[in-house]
Amino acid sequence: MTSRTERILIIDANEQARSDLSRYLEARGFYVTGFPDVSAARSLFEDNIPDVIFADLPPEAIRELSKRLDEADSFTPIVACTCSESSAEIVQALRAGAADVVLKPCNDDKGALDDVIGKLFDRVRVNRLNQLYRQELEEANRELRTGIAELRADQNAGRKVQLKMLPDHELRLSGLQVDHLIKPSLYLSGDFLDYFRITEDKVLVYIADVSGHGASSAFVTVLLKNLTNRLQRNMRRQSSDDILYPERFLERINSELLDTGLGKHVTVFVGIISISTRTLSYAVGAHFPMPILSFEGGETRFLEGSGLPVGLFEAPEWEVYEVKLDKPFRLLLFSDGILEVIPAKSLDEKEKTLLELVSGGSHTIASLSDALGLGKISELPDDIAIVSVTDTIDGSDNTSST
Repeated sequence: MTSRTERILIIDANEQARSDLSRYLEARGFYVTGFPDVSAARSLFEDNIPDVIFADLPPEAIRELSKRLDEADSFTPIVACTCSESSAEIVQALRAGAADVVLKPCNDDKGALDDVIGKLFDRVRVNRLNQLYRQELEEANRELRTGIAELRADQNAGRKVQLKMLPDHELRLSGLQVDHLIKPSLYLSGDFLDYFRITEDKVLVYIADVSGHGASSAFVTVLLKNLTNRLQRNMRRQSSDDILYPERFLERINSELLDTGLGKHVTVFVGIISISTRTLSYAVGAHFPMPILSFEGGETRFLEGSGLPVGLFEAPEWEVYEVKLDKPFRLLLFSDGILEVIPAKSLDEKEKTLLELVSGGSHTIASLSDALGLGKISELPDDIAIVSVTDTIDGSDNTSST
């Protein structure tokens, strides 16, 4: 095993769990230290802050630990370890400052654990080496420059393919006007979105965020587009109506992701809007943040709902939620990259700011982009995707093409 320099701290009062996870991480080549509580690990925060922390702590303790790391000006992600599969408890840990959550025993699902570690260390390296990378790029030798240029050419070609898979801008579908924005942090994006009419009365819209970055994550977006095309074709042939049901749509994605063996999972929000019944039926595959629904002259709020991620479990089930759309409305869907560009420390504050922007009139993608200054950010910390669905009220677009 090649020696590595990444340092991982484990905080867990359960000595057996701490020891098992430590052995697994050390076998992967990481330098690991473990302590039963934060107090016992205090010396590490003074001289040698770790790169990643795995912690089985209550939300308040995670919040305090995150605050301490912020004060030390250290970008050190915290992975919350928990025995609970409760969506509410997982969201509490994320709100407290955890970058990700894994179920104990952490090393039971090695693929998921490796994916979490890889994703976190990607973010750590990007944040800590970004400045150095820019300074040293011009000093790199000719061979390295040539290699980077070739890599960028390949990625740019892949990016063009991704852009061709996206739906049209300002598309009118059965009385709705739908638009989108997608901005990758690198060349290829792990975020994806689509919207289309599935019947004369129903419009489907979804947004997905693939775990990780790069070519393998971009490949999953191709899989998603291919799947939706096949499901639409199956419905026209009357061989399958899975696409009419949000939960079955997620089940099909789940099945195909597991079959690929890529070790990738996806967070997804999928909604089906019925024009005749004025309802939105939707299912949530661990997607965050939740979409924002705004009624003309009325309230603006996050939709409610939760569910398991897609592509991790063999036979998951998803609940279907329904909301009445009895007034002219706007619906905004986001990938979690939107939270990265909001200048607030806690997740609660970021959500509040986003809701205030939409409530204050940033209903369109253009106005929201201007409010967040997306056009002025040259390097994004994460991919950003936004979908905007606007009720055209008078219904004059019911015959628009798909």
